[in-house]
Amino acid sequence: MEKTLETNLLGAWRVSQAVIPSMRKARYGRIVNVSSGMSTLDDLAQSGGGWPAYRLSKVALNALTILLASELRGENVLVNAACPGWVRTRMGGSGASRSVEQGADTPVWLATLPDGGPSGGFFQDRRPLDW
Repeated sequence: MEKTLETNLLGAWRVSQAVIPSMRKARYGRIVNVSSGMSTLDDLAQSGGGWPAYRLSKVALNALTILLASELRGENVLVNAACPGWVRTRMGGSGASRSVEQGADTPVWLATLPDGGPSGGFFQDRRPLDW
């Protein structure tokens, strides 16, 4: 649990804290947290309790996304989370349903949003997801 939280939550938090001062000064920035559909409250309720460390770390990452978006509101620093889906990577395995390119599309889109774009949201395939 500690290693998973260190990677999925604290790593994102530390990087955000390192770059936010420069983003505030420039009045521009995009923070994209890579989350998981396994972290939605509906999915948690249906999960049967599997993968608790991973799920809890991503729920916490989603909460960090909301908190940072709230903190940075009005500063042209957009903060969002993306769900890449089940991607054919070393973690996802060869049987995963999505290519790396498909999994990367939404995070790249969020990283390049125009000024005034959404902030504090959770997205997959460029569409909002419920937390």
